[in-house]
Amino acid sequence: MPRKNIIVYLSDQQRADTLGCYGQKLDVTPVLDRLALDGVLFENAFTCQPVCGPARACLQTGRYTNRHGAHINDQGLRLDERTVAKIMSGAGYETAYVGKWHLANDIGNNNTQYATSAIPLERMGGYKDFIMVSEILELTSHGYDGYVFDKNGSKVEFIGYRTDCITDYAVHYLQNRKTDAPFLLFVSHIEPHQQNDHGRFEGPDGSKERFKNYEVPEDLLNGEYEGDWQENYPDYLGQCRKLDDNLGKIIATLKEQDIYDDTVIIFSSDHGCHFKTQDGEYKRNCFDSCLRVPLIISGGPFRGGIKVDKLVSNIQLPATILSLAGVQTPEDMIYEPLQESLEEDCRYGDVVFYQISETQLARGIRTKRWKYCADAPHVQPYMCMDEIFSTAQYYDLLRKCMPGSDSYIEKYLFDLEEDPYEKNNLVADDSLSGVRAELAGILCDCMRRAGEAVPDIYPYGTRLEKRW
Repeated sequence: MPRKNIIVYLSDQQRADTLGCYGQKLDVTPVLDRLALDGVLFENAFTCQPVCGPARACLQTGRYTNRHGAHINDQGLRLDERTVAKIMSGAGYETAYVGKWHLANDIGNNNTQYATSAIPLERMGGYKDFIMVSEILELTSHGYDGYVFDKNGSKVEFIGYRTDCITDYAVHYLQNRKTDAPFLLFVSHIEPHQQNDHGRFEGPDGSKERFKNYEVPEDLLNGEYEGDWQENYPDYLGQCRKLDDNLGKIIATLKEQDIYDDTVIIFSSDHGCHFKTQDGEYKRNCFDSCLRVPLIISGGPFRGGIKVDKLVSNIQLPATILSLAGVQTPEDMIYEPLQESLEEDCRYGDVVFYQISETQLARGIRTKRWKYCADAPHVQPYMCMDEIFSTAQYYDLLRKCMPGSDSYIEKYLFDLEEDPYEKNNLVADDSLSGVRAELAGILCDCMRRAGEAVPDIYPYGTRLEKRW
């Protein structure tokens, strides 16, 4: 039986509720909605790290940040890191990557930066057969212009809407392959992430009018801060529609090449977004609006329009990819492939573990009912990214971010059944001390499984001696 081709189609900072199959009422994702009807929709998927670089490093390694070391943006993968692409290449797969990489910079060790320059092949994590990438795509492009680099380090400029142009590179690869070897193609978009240097979300022309009648997600109305969704949400949805259109272009190409039935498509996002309605940030915290991500897989065993309600994490995708390819999963890739979630006797799915970096150093878990999070302000101060005014200041603050701590202080407890929008923090409620103790035990078990030392977890309000 021929091995499956695998395409990972990854968006950046996309909320699950932008998809029709997750409840979006406007016509934003017709292609993805059809894909969900053919494949498997994961109703409760979450990121393992709500920030770009660390989440992407986890997606390439199947290991948490304490293992692979890329715990902050611009602290990339080690050159000797074992990745999915290296394993797949060793098993006879072609490996191709287009779009945003964000895993080559190395500010912590030798201040190596490739933000706007070509990425050496050895820093591409094992992707080597076809490459059209930018380390930080938001610095080499805008909504309608930009450039990337090919595998030889040559600069390739594009004109047109960015999502279209990045997808065209993937289409070119699919149309011009020279071998019959199976392939792993990673299509990494930056949409619907905001354009940092412009301070707004850059949807395609006409988005504000096309999606002006959106229904405001309840969490944005109930956030701690007003946020910036009012001026940006139509453009955000416009970006999501462009992602959907371009996935349709890839599917059409697969069918033209007569390889659609031999290909598994995985769609997800690195994290979500709450438009600065929490902590003045877009992400980097424990709220569902930035932890919850869309996840659809279609092809191979993922067939039949199935909806899976188990709690799953995007850190399971590397093991899923290897399993689809018939490749043995390394022992330190500790999480089950998502194929197991389709089985009636599946034994996991009641808890997911997440780490938080940069703005705070935190660890937490999410169950069907409870959200529990503890942070370490005595080890690392809270940083608001909006208060960083220069690249030098940004990198200086990143270098001070710690990868972990031996002690944490309880910060959040939400009862999601009674409080789905996470407005009522119960972390100081004495009547729930038993619940917190149980959740702290589960959190410690998750940290142990992830390879972290089991920490001391102190009650909310505890003051520990500062180490910064």
